[in-house]
Amino acid sequence: MPTQIKHFIAIILLICCFLTYSQTENTVENNQVRDSIENFLKEASYSVNRAQLKKALTNIIVAKELALQNQDKVYRAKTNMVLAKLYLELGDFKKAEEQILDAIQIQKEDNDEPMLACSYTVYGSIAIELEHFDTANEVLEKATKLTEKNNIEDLKGSIKLHLGLLALAQNQPELAIKHFNSGLPIINSLEQSYNKAKLYTHKAKAQLALNLIDKAEKTNDLAMQIGKKMGYAEIRSECFSLYSKIYEKKEDFKTSLTYHKAHQKIKDSLFNINKEIIAQEATAKLNMDDNIVLIEELQEENSQQQKSLKLGRLTTILSIALITILSLLTLSLYKNNNLRARANELLQNKNTELILAKENAERASEAKVQFLSTITHELRTPLYAVTGLTHLLLEESPTPNQKEHLNSLKFSGEYLLSLINNILDLNKLEANKVELENTSFNLKKRINDVLIALGKSAKDRNNRLHYEFDESIPPKLKGDPLKVSQILINLIGNSIKFTQNGDIWIRVKLTNSIENKVFLNFEIQDNGVGISEKKQQSIFENFTQGSVQINRKFGGTGLGLSIVKNLLSLMDSKISLKSELGKGSKFLFDLKFEILEDKSTDYIEEARNIDYNVMIDKHILVVEDNKINQLITRKILEKNKIKCDVADNGDIAVNKVKENSFDLILMDIHMPGISGIEATKQIREFNKEIPIIALTAVTLDDNLDEFYDNGFNDIIPKPYKTEEFFAKLYKALVEKQTTS
Repeated sequence: MPTQIKHFIAIILLICCFLTYSQTENTVENNQVRDSIENFLKEASYSVNRAQLKKALTNIIVAKELALQNQDKVYRAKTNMVLAKLYLELGDFKKAEEQILDAIQIQKEDNDEPMLACSYTVYGSIAIELEHFDTANEVLEKATKLTEKNNIEDLKGSIKLHLGLLALAQNQPELAIKHFNSGLPIINSLEQSYNKAKLYTHKAKAQLALNLIDKAEKTNDLAMQIGKKMGYAEIRSECFSLYSKIYEKKEDFKTSLTYHKAHQKIKDSLFNINKEIIAQEATAKLNMDDNIVLIEELQEENSQQQKSLKLGRLTTILSIALITILSLLTLSLYKNNNLRARANELLQNKNTELILAKENAERASEAKVQFLSTITHELRTPLYAVTGLTHLLLEESPTPNQKEHLNSLKFSGEYLLSLINNILDLNKLEANKVELENTSFNLKKRINDVLIALGKSAKDRNNRLHYEFDESIPPKLKGDPLKVSQILINLIGNSIKFTQNGDIWIRVKLTNSIENKVFLNFEIQDNGVGISEKKQQSIFENFTQGSVQINRKFGGTGLGLSIVKNLLSLMDSKISLKSELGKGSKFLFDLKFEILEDKSTDYIEEARNIDYNVMIDKHILVVEDNKINQLITRKILEKNKIKCDVADNGDIAVNKVKENSFDLILMDIHMPGISGIEATKQIREFNKEIPIIALTAVTLDDNLDEFYDNGFNDIIPKPYKTEEFFAKLYKALVEKQTTS
């Protein structure tokens, strides 16, 4: 930066510092004056409450003079308000009204809501004495609203007190007592002794008006105690007057007269003081002429104009200095702007490259999703042939060696299906298409089934499975049993894979129970190879294993833990890992379930209760383009004495249904020519009664509504379980017999 610019800036900073110092000095002086006025007004209010009216007047005069000299409108209004309270005590209600209206006018102009609430409360008291009850009610209502709006706790009790005074003045003693009772706790909490004593005296008056003599006397006793303790002469005078009336009601006229004399003595004393106060007010010129105030205001205005002129000159100097600096800076900014323009051009080019890279990445991701969806579907179809033929061969009394080979083939098929499901789940999790089911299930049985399924794998590696299940867990829970099984299969299978000649513990504990919800903790622990601390950070990522050596030794895709993490995230949970190389691993997670009765279909149990005689000689059309799948489905049906006809595609199926009578149709979905859905829609145009079951390798979660909307009665996913296959066939045939 050039030296001249530095000099200019230094000069401007010096001038600004001088102005700031002057303003700060004035502010400090004004604050000191305000503090003095505030102290005089507090002392005046305190003196009014104790009937020390001469002292109150002296403080008010000083406060008013300071407020006028300082041209402080806020404290002029406060002084007028305290002066109104003094006139109220003197009994000069007209002057009290003039002073409070002046205060209200100033506070309205300044929008000083807290002080306006105080002034409205004082005005309410004055209006009651003037018997202007409508005005009193109006201003007290305004005070209430402002108090609530600004949360002024100090005023709430006082307003209740004045509402009670208004009710009492209007001969409504019951309403007055109600207001007094609601205000008393507030006044008590704020230790407002004068208001408390005043409340008790007027409550006693209301009770006396209702002829509650004993209650009135007790209440009056409370007021007298405060009056004596605090030195409130006016309160004691009122109490003596009330005692006189109470004993008059009791017909104890002697005591009544004694109290009346005591009241009159204090009253006369107060009256003499009041006369002195009024005389002093006249000599002290308390109500200063408006002309004096106006002159002082004009003098202040003239002073302000002088200050403005000085400030104007200073502003001109500063403006010239600033214009000079800005001119010098403009040249510098022009040069910098050229540099920025070139930098922006480079940034725009880079941004364009990033956008293209992002679009390419999105297209690659979409292509991956599409590829995975297609390949998993294509893999399921031949897998149906593998599992179906294995099932048929196992039922044809194979030799022990053949049975061993077939069991190995069955296990390989199930492993391949698990791998395909993992790939498909990963694809759906990444595309945010996985949805949770909410059905009832038996958790203990579900985990037992998982352990049975994994038992052979554990036995092959000479591992022992230890199952610890908390018996306090309810037998029926509501949630997604498939996702729970998937999580446990992946975690337990992982432990089996990485443990040899060891132990694996599966623990499920109830940690909490709230109403119809249970919170469970799951632990899967092994004493296998373990995971290094470094690899624990990435073990839950896609296609990740402990190391290349582990991948070669144990195999696998590295998808299991990633799917577990994503599924638990979907279920509002997360997995944690504790592991040490050579000592094993422990996986922990928590799940929440509802307690509910199980209403889902148990196909294994249902298959046991099937009357297979119902299916004998039934005529079923199998619509399937794959020859091996045709053969498998046909053999399974004919083995149970069911007549079977086959159609290679949807067009042939439609024509066969037109020309023949079938009891049921098994319809594949993806076929050459028209699809199974289109063929079903055409059949429904001329035959709405025949049951049609979709036999498909697609994922049901994506297409369930579409199947039912287009005329299917049910769906059997491929590769299917034999129990579910026959249970759904039986159900459809029985329903057809019932309706026909």
